[in-house]
Amino acid sequence: MTELDIDLVLVPVDGSEESHEAVDYAIAIAREYGARVHALYVLDEDVVRAIETGAVDEADIADDTESFTDSVIERADAAGVPHGNSIAYGFSTKVKTVHPGSVVLDTAEEIDADFIVVPREPVTGGPGEVLEKAAEYVLLYASQPVLSV
Repeated sequence: MTELDIDLVLVPVDGSEESHEAVDYAIAIAREYGARVHALYVLDEDVVRAIETGAVDEADIADDTESFTDSVIERADAAGVPHGNSIAYGFSTKVKTVHPGSVVLDTAEEIDADFIVVPREPVTGGPGEVLEKAAEYVLLYASQPVLSV
């Protein structure tokens, strides 16, 4: 059996219930391997457009994501797992190659993640569920092992 060397687990989230489940898996994996967990909150197209047009303030969006991030922090602390978090735009009006999946993979490379846990969400078209399109992309193109939950 292959021995896994995992120091950092990346879990992209968007505030959905599926994201909560993915966080639980990421924390469990990080705990098992003595690794850290990093939650990447990916903003959807509607939110990004609203920020870019000035319809909403970016600081307000950061405040809105804070409760989800606080939940990740509480669960990681309870499990004794070191943690970090960040926010990324999963869409751009200026750069065509920005896609939720590419944002996840770019972040994985930037933070040197060893493992990715991605929520596999039903395609609902509901606002805020930006990662529903990213799971397959991440599974296809990630250089790290990926668990889709």
